[in-house]
Amino acid sequence: MTSSPAKHARISSGDRKERMTFHLMLLPGMIMLLIFVFVPLVGSLMAFQDYVPARGLFGSKWVGLENFEIIFSFPDSVQVFWNTLIIAFGKLVMNAIIPVVFSILLNELGGKYFKRTFQTIVYLPHFLSWVVLATVVTNMFSLEGPINALIGLFGAEPIQFLASNQWFRTVIIGTDVWKEFGYNSVVYLAALLAVDPGLYEAASIDGASRFKQILHITLPALMPTVVLMTALNLGNILNAGFDQVFNLYNPIVYETGDIIDTYVYRIGMVEGQYSIGTAVGLFKSVISFILILGANNVAKKTTGSSIF
Repeated sequence: MTSSPAKHARISSGDRKERMTFHLMLLPGMIMLLIFVFVPLVGSLMAFQDYVPARGLFGSKWVGLENFEIIFSFPDSVQVFWNTLIIAFGKLVMNAIIPVVFSILLNELGGKYFKRTFQTIVYLPHFLSWVVLATVVTNMFSLEGPINALIGLFGAEPIQFLASNQWFRTVIIGTDVWKEFGYNSVVYLAALLAVDPGLYEAASIDGASRFKQILHITLPALMPTVVLMTALNLGNILNAGFDQVFNLYNPIVYETGDIIDTYVYRIGMVEGQYSIGTAVGLFKSVISFILILGANNVAKKTTGSSIF
């Protein structure tokens, strides 16, 4: 029995109304994206200008790649780039390893309520801004703080962690991992739920210990997710964490703690060199884009999964 054309028309009309509803739901988000993401991209033109606020964006003199040449002529620009890579790479590695280890350990724990309570506790720092946490970290690592008090119990001299070029990067990486590892483990815990329990039962019958089950079942099941998450985060490798560094660093540790984002802030906003600050930011964005394309290809070849 065939459907009448009128019925098809009603169905088609209903589909259009439903789609229009979904599009209207997306509209506020798309407007925000347009205003705060795409429109500001026009400001990237300043990287190729000798920008003067009084003349405006389209009235300033064009200088081509001169600002980029100036960037690499600065004696501290190379050091800032290396600081960013070292801090960001340390965060990338540790934020890949620690959440995986934590999710495996939590998965092995018994007691549903205990696991949920423990998860909630370690998630909490993620939801606090670095403006708040910087005060906590500063007090913890101050000369009179609990960390130095603990060191003093072993007869060692107190350490100025946040005023030491030797320790500053370690503090930055360690506190970032402490803040984020609970939240980052959510993805891996979800991946573990997809593992067939029958695999563990079969391995147990064959005499495999819990460690061997983790080594040969759990870790292989997590690897595609680990590779994909690392590929996603690789695009942000030059984002070493402006909020964190800005709230914790000081001129004493510029040598090891000054990153691209704080460098751009000081040059562009504090010193008023808008064109050079924009050039540094644009250079960072281009490098990040290249890295994420490369990471996507690596993930696609190694695991078959990719971002796009």
